[in-house]
Amino acid sequence: MEKYFSIEMPGVLFLRNVLLFSLAALAPVLVLYVLLAPGFASALAAGGPALGRFLRQVVTNGLPVVFVVNYVSFFLYALTQRPAGRHRDSAVLLLSDLAIRIVLFLGLHALIYVFSADWFGSFGSSRATALSVVAPTLARSAFFENISGVYLYATMVSALPLYVSAIKQSASLRPLVGFFPQKTGVVVFALLTLLLAVVSLTLVAELIAHLQG
Repeated sequence: MEKYFSIEMPGVLFLRNVLLFSLAALAPVLVLYVLLAPGFASALAAGGPALGRFLRQVVTNGLPVVFVVNYVSFFLYALTQRPAGRHRDSAVLLLSDLAIRIVLFLGLHALIYVFSADWFGSFGSSRATALSVVAPTLARSAFFENISGVYLYATMVSALPLYVSAIKQSASLRPLVGFFPQKTGVVVFALLTLLLAVVSLTLVAELIAHLQG
C-alpha cells in the first residue's frame, strides 16, 4: 500500500490512486445492493428514469462521499509510514479517522442533499426536507436498508490499511492487541475498530434524528 499512498508522491498521482481505489471499493458493494434489493435489478435493466436517477445518485452523492472519506483515510495512512511521524503514538491517527469519518459522512450527505434539492428538484425542492432526512437515512445505512449503506461500507475498505498500520505501531494499544493469539491480534483489533466506526455513526445519526423529532 505504501507504493500507492505516500506523502512523497505527486499530489495528482495520490488523488488518482484514491479515485481508482474508491471506484474499485464502490462497484462490488453497489452490485451487491442492487442484487439484494427486491425488483431493483429488473427496474434498472429496463432503463428509463429509474436508471437515470440511480446513476445520478451514485455519481453526485456516492462517489464524492466515498472519495473524500477515502482520501482522508489514505492520507492518515501515509502519515503512519513516515519515520518522523512514528515518534507520536499512532493511536491518535486512529481516533482522528473515526471522528473525521463520522463528521464527513454526515456533513457531505447534508451538503449533497441540499444541492440535490436545488439542482435536481429532489426532496420536493426543499432544503429543509433534504436536511431532515439525512440523519434518519444514515441511521439505517449500517443495516444496508438504503443506498447510503453502500457508501458506508465502501469507505470502510479504505480504513483497514490505516487501522492495521496504526495498531501495529501503537505502543498504547500493544497490551490490548496482545490478548489475541499471535499476529491475529492486529487484524481482529482493526476489524473491531471498523465495527466501532459503523456503530458510532449509527448512534450519532440516531441521536440527531431523535433530536429532530
